[in-house]
Amino acid sequence: MSTARIFLVDDDESLRRVTSYHLEQAGFAVTPLASAEEALKALEAAEQRLPSSAFPQILITDVRMPGMDGLSFLRQLKEHWPQLGVIVITAHGSVEDAVAAMRAGAHDYLLKPFEHETLRLSVDKSLRLSQLLRENRRLRELAGDRLRMENMVASSDAMDEVLRLAAQVAPRNTTVLLLGESGTGKEVMARAIHHASARRDGPFVAVGAGSLPESLIDSELFGYRKGAFTGAEHDRKGKFELAQGGTLFLDEIGELPPELQVKLLRALQEREVDPLGATAPVRVDVRVIAATHRELEAMVAEGSFREDLYYRLAVVTLTLPPLRERRDDILPLARHFAQRIAAANDQPTPTIASEAERILTAYDWPGNVRELENVMERALALHPEGPIGTEDLPARLRNEESASQFSIELPENGLDLTALEKELIERALAKCKGNRSATARYLGVTRNTLNYRLEKYGIGDSA
Repeated sequence: MSTARIFLVDDDESLRRVTSYHLEQAGFAVTPLASAEEALKALEAAEQRLPSSAFPQILITDVRMPGMDGLSFLRQLKEHWPQLGVIVITAHGSVEDAVAAMRAGAHDYLLKPFEHETLRLSVDKSLRLSQLLRENRRLRELAGDRLRMENMVASSDAMDEVLRLAAQVAPRNTTVLLLGESGTGKEVMARAIHHASARRDGPFVAVGAGSLPESLIDSELFGYRKGAFTGAEHDRKGKFELAQGGTLFLDEIGELPPELQVKLLRALQEREVDPLGATAPVRVDVRVIAATHRELEAMVAEGSFREDLYYRLAVVTLTLPPLRERRDDILPLARHFAQRIAAANDQPTPTIASEAERILTAYDWPGNVRELENVMERALALHPEGPIGTEDLPARLRNEESASQFSIELPENGLDLTALEKELIERALAKCKGNRSATARYLGVTRNTLNYRLEKYGIGDSA
């Protein structure tokens, strides 16, 4: 006897009662619900509940109900719970409705009145299909894990936590905001999330807002139609349309001009874009992952970034720590890059001498993972047969240890603690190239505490 759980959604109380009875007699656990809105709340509650068997495997819904109609409901189900098997029932069926329901992802479409045995057979078929889809998804996720391991090398606790959260959010269509300094691997993380999602077979389209002239960002994101402006000799799809069914990665989102922030917000809210010169908006089915090295909350406070857009983007926020805060990852990453670069040049993978490993680990890596990759590429170009020694590393790495030491002389007659604190903050700010967030992390204080000290000592007024 099956123990599958079914949500039955219909505004007809009599139908809910009779159909629930017959399904329960067939061995199913049935939750009757009177509307799509009630069902959405029940699904959200079931998703948070343990054990996971509280979540239904099958949902049966009427098409015509007060409030949200069945087809709109179906689209929301497939957006938020793509693994849920859906059977549509209706007393007002048409070929067009049936085609629309199946295209939207329904497993079956039944006309009222139906035999209860017919519904039971439809449920059995939907359960088998769901099982096949789950198995297919599991196999793809195994492949996704391998790809993720190739690209996301992580041994540190800090990155383990980021990867855990990324794996949690990946299967959903939730918008993700990636924060972190330049070079920390935000695009690699975005690709990993895409590959672990149900959209993995769709395109992954990346665009950097900061790398485009302001005059081109609009047409690059939203496209244009022939004749929209002088030189527009043919239609051109924007990145949103090119990412249809997949993931759009918006890098350097903090550089987006205010007028385009409005258009992006509308695209996220309405799921449609307005190409230049188009007579009607274009519907888009795209998951957005945004990234920035800038402090968006501070930009919101100063009015240079829209607050409503920030909250729309930051549904889930993942912060990638800089490489200096994940030193356990430095050597695994260095070996990974050495192996990949050597393979690309048909060379054996060189080893790294112990003294070179010590220098790599001690260096602060202001350019983060990207800088480490460049250093390893340089080392293999200079000494492809290995082992990679200290002489193969840039001078800045070899000199970092002695240059970065902050020695404090304790004079016999005491010292000026205020002057010492001021000097320490000035040197830390210079080391972090004026980046206040990085300086605060380096000193182990909050940004607000650092700002207070900077104002107190009149440091970095132009930073």
